[in-house]
Amino acid sequence: MSVSKLLAAGLVALAIAAPAWADTVADAPPKLTSRPLNPSSSQTITTLDEKAALAKSQVAIGNVVSDYAMLNRAGKPVRLADYHGKPLLVNFIYTGCFNVCPTTTKNMQKAVEGLVNRIGADRFNIVSIGFNQPFDSPQTMKSFALQYGVHLPNWDFLSPAQALVPELTRDFGFSFVQTSAGFDHLNQVTIVDAQGRIVRQVYGEVFTADMLAEPLKTLLGGDALPTQSVTLAEIIDRVRILCSVYDPTTGKYQVGYGVLFEIAGAVSFILWLIIFYWRDRRYRRPEKAPAAE
Repeated sequence: MSVSKLLAAGLVALAIAAPAWADTVADAPPKLTSRPLNPSSSQTITTLDEKAALAKSQVAIGNVVSDYAMLNRAGKPVRLADYHGKPLLVNFIYTGCFNVCPTTTKNMQKAVEGLVNRIGADRFNIVSIGFNQPFDSPQTMKSFALQYGVHLPNWDFLSPAQALVPELTRDFGFSFVQTSAGFDHLNQVTIVDAQGRIVRQVYGEVFTADMLAEPLKTLLGGDALPTQSVTLAEIIDRVRILCSVYDPTTGKYQVGYGVLFEIAGAVSFILWLIIFYWRDRRYRRPEKAPAAE
């Protein structure tokens, strides 16, 4: 096979390994897949399809969220319209998650504390919504907040009615699926403007003040946020976007790094082809023509 054909094959392999972000129909429900827990086990676990979940999340940008009524930690009714007038950060949790959700909440707490120091607690709000109903009750959400030391005055923990969860999560572009070990779900923070319109989705397990400060400052300045673009860092970080899956062989939650390995392998293959091609061109010497008699 010629070098050009090898290079073309390598580019195809890289294209296959890279995530297809926008190839999912917006209105279609997230696809479910069953992945083996380990090569020696026949047991499988239902998980959330990353590409479909991310596509659904991105399509939600621009939605004006409906005025849902929920209960706060004190058991009092709160409407999402009550938060209009200021930017709002929204994330979804379930209190029975003992690994990723608490970690995400702690990272969010550090990020929000940094935001409070930068722009003030009175200029934005944040709500964490418990989607595992009826178990994420106001009392349970209160205990969760106390357990992880969340005392910020502009941070509320809300419990929707169980019947509202499908529509509520669909409006925010949040996907989750129940598994034999809990839930597989997106780790996302949704940024909502003062008029109740979704303007940005931020993904990952680790959130920093810098990730949230610039969008909030832009909104507070009265400007529109630029169109969100997908970066290489976000592609690499996609292995950490989904909540970890429980592995009964170890008793712990694990993150699958298969996608990262696929991308790394494809990139390595392309680099090898480039080096091979360069060395071949460099060291190839044209054959001398036979001397004329």
